This record gives sequence, structure tokens and C-alpha cells, in this order.
Amino acid sequence: MVLAKIAINSRRAPAGPSGEPGSLEARTLASGDGWTVEDVVCTRGPQDPRFEEQHDTFVIAIVTSGTFQYRSSGSNRDEVMTPGSVLLGSPGQCFECGHEHGAGDRCLAFHFSADYFDRLVAGGGATRKTLQAFQSSKLSPIRMLSPIIADACAALSGSSDVAWEELGVRLSARALQLDAVSQRDGQVSSPAAVASVSESVRSIEKRSTADLTLVRLAREAGLSPFHYLRTFESVTGTTPHQFMLRTRLRSAAVRLATGDGKVVDVAFESGFGDVSNFNRAFRAEFGVSPTTYRRRRRS
Repeated sequence: MVLAKIAINSRRAPAGPSGEPGSLEARTLASGDGWTVEDVVCTRGPQDPRFEEQHDTFVIAIVTSGTFQYRSSGSNRDEVMTPGSVLLGSPGQCFECGHEHGAGDRCLAFHFSADYFDRLVAGGGATRKTLQAFQSSKLSPIRMLSPIIADACAALSGSSDVAWEELGVRLSARALQLDAVSQRDGQVSSPAAVASVSESVRSIEKRSTADLTLVRLAREAGLSPFHYLRTFESVTGTTPHQFMLRTRLRSAAVRLATGDGKVVDVAFESGFGDVSNFNRAFRAEFGVSPTTYRRRRRS
């Protein structure tokens, strides 16, 4: 069996036509009876070719930075994985990953054995059919996922006393819930437009505190504002404004959980020009105020 891209053992990617190959390094953060969580850093880029791989466990992986293309068996299209999105993989499922639009990504990957996952699903009252395989290969970065993703990012930043198994169970429960109602609109954008939006996502990730308007982003991508907006939603599952807002809020949540800065300073450092707007957006995203969020994460 070929090891999955997100696998327990690290390995090198085959050399691309233009020189040095990228690498895939997976560092085990914690493990238990039937589960493992890893910090997976990939440095593959456009010079590295795709090749078929296979999941040997149930995999739920949060993309914390970078972008890549993911195509699973049975699908006729690539899913563009972006920061805040979640990759879903099932045992025995073949897939390919590519980095045609830029080099590198980082994921927090939870692996579950079939027996462990069976216990999770049975405890939630799901049917046996749910266990066979995920219906989707990607969950978009939506509000329902934000608290869990923010906790994962804070944990990766070095926050101590991380309850990894608990985090994995929370993530699994939410992934199963969203996977059961996932719908695809079937819209297919041109490869050139998808490439432009993928580069734009990386740009937003690096400049999330800047004043990036829709018109400016569309101009940088070489697309009309309407075409850019439509393609961005198709690729990421959210609008540019929502994506940028959630990027800023995740950054703020990590700062609150791991740092000692004042809430007002966290707001400004994360790209918010008004503290009241920050407080309102944070409460809408995470269900509590920034102060309460910090206190709960440290209790």
C-alpha cells in the first residue's frame, strides 16, 4: 500500500523536472489507542509531479497555511485546499495532491482507525452507512468550524497542555455533521481563473492586515470583480471578505490564547481598525467575547 500524503512516516517527493524535489515531513504530536495527530509540513511546489497515493485510515486534516490541489478517487475535479478548510479521507481511498499554484502547505492531521471511528460514529447515533466513507473530500472554512480551527492553530503555535484526543473528537463530530449535509454546486471554473484565485488566497494569507478590497484583489488576479468573486466562492466556499475576516479572527484567537497582549492591541495587530467592530465580529464567530475566549482557553 502506498502511504498517504498525510502519513505517519516522512518521505521525500520524487524529483521534478526543474531540479530539487520538495519534501513531506510529518511529526507525531500525540497518539493513543486508535488515533494519531500529526503536524504535516509539505514543501512541494510546481516542479514536483503528482503521483497516486492512498489513505490507510480515516483522515481529518485542518489546513493551517498554504494551498494545494486535492483530487480523490471518484471525483472529476480538483478541490483547492486553503487555510481554514478541512480535508476528509477514508481508508482505501486513492488520491493525488498537487502544488501547481505555489509551493508549500501545513496541516494538522488526525488519523483514526476504523474501529476507533466506528465507536465515535456509533456514539453519535449515525448509521452504518456513514462509516463506509466520507461523502465529501473537503469542508470549506465556514463559521461552524472556526472555534475548532482556532483551537488547533493555537495548539500548533506551542500552547501547552493540549487535549489532543478531545480536539480530535470535537473535529470528527463537526466533520461528520457537515459532511452529511454537504452539497456541491457543480460549477467549474477555468484552470487559469482557479490558479489566479489560488495565488490570491496565498496573498491574502500573507497580507491579512492590509486594506484589500474586492476591486484591488480582482485587479491583482487579472480578473473582473464579478468573475473573481464567482471563482473565489467556487474555489474556497466563501467570499473574499469572509475569508479575510476569518483569517484575521483566527490570528486574533491564537494571540488571545497564547499571548498576554491587551484586547485592543490584539485587535489592531490582527487588522481591525475599530475595537467595537472587532468585539462584535469575534463574538459572532466564536460565540463569546475576546476576554471570555482568552479566560476559557487558559482555564
